[in-house]
Amino acid sequence: MTLVVTNCSFKKVVKHHGVPFLEKKQKQLIINKTSSNDVRKILGTPSTRSKFDNDVWIYIERKQTQSRLRNLGQMKIFKNNVLVLEIDNYGILKKKEFYNMEDMKKIKIAEETTEANFSRNSFIYEFMSSMRQKINDPLGVRAKKREEISQR
Repeated sequence: MTLVVTNCSFKKVVKHHGVPFLEKKQKQLIINKTSSNDVRKILGTPSTRSKFDNDVWIYIERKQTQSRLRNLGQMKIFKNNVLVLEIDNYGILKKKEFYNMEDMKKIKIAEETTEANFSRNSFIYEFMSSMRQKINDPLGVRAKKREEISQR
């Protein structure tokens, strides 16, 4: 008996979202020297922008591939980089923070909070926490299970 498979490929499918080669490109950005126009030339428009004392620009690079056959081809994140830039009122880069997947796994999430604090740090913290959640549960399966349990 012979089995012929015609639609399968041994090449992995890679889905890319955001700025390719973000880690390499961010090294071209120099604090107190690079302008916002230079940032746009190198990285393009930011994935997210926020306004506090200075502008906060966030760039994302995310790559997914199909996991092994035993997981029925579910997508698995293998690269998840985030670059947070702070640009002053004159359009000059004042601060840059680069986070890779390992950095995001180290972020501690407090189970209970007692005060509402709306600052630049809380925005970045919330954003990084949501990225970590997407790494740990990219298809939102855990959230769906919690919702089903709460509806019972």
